[in-house]
Amino acid sequence: MDAEDLVAMYAAQAKASMEEEANKRLEASLDPEEEERLRNLPLSDAAGTPHFVPALLARLGTVRAALDGHGGGIKATQYEVTSEGLDLVLDLTGACVSCGAAPGTLQGIKADLEADPEVHRLRFDRVLLDSFDDLGRDFILAHGNVEFVHVGADA
Repeated sequence: MDAEDLVAMYAAQAKASMEEEANKRLEASLDPEEEERLRNLPLSDAAGTPHFVPALLARLGTVRAALDGHGGGIKATQYEVTSEGLDLVLDLTGACVSCGAAPGTLQGIKADLEADPEVHRLRFDRVLLDSFDDLGRDFILAHGNVEFVHVGADA
């Protein structure tokens, strides 16, 4: 086994361990029946109701454990139900705002929600960038692999 194979093996083990721990934390803190109901609730039906963000959260994978465990969350700043699916603009809330792990959190949210067949596109509110210092903002823009848009008062 060469060094590259060893690194890949350890990376896979670490990922599996983190996913297992995240799932344990979620199972301990969430009501499985309510989560199932929210996962099955069509997002187009939930849009505009108090169930919308919980339904989005219910569709998240292990990134949900980071959000819940660190006192953060998401908020939908704009959404549109189109013929192609839901076009979302989200923002982070709570402790997730300006966190050093935000680029990974944003990527996890994007990957999980865009995997849902009801979600056509996911972007993030540009106002989120204002919560980071210059270095954090430059890092997210260069390496975050997510798109930011301005959501104006007229949007």
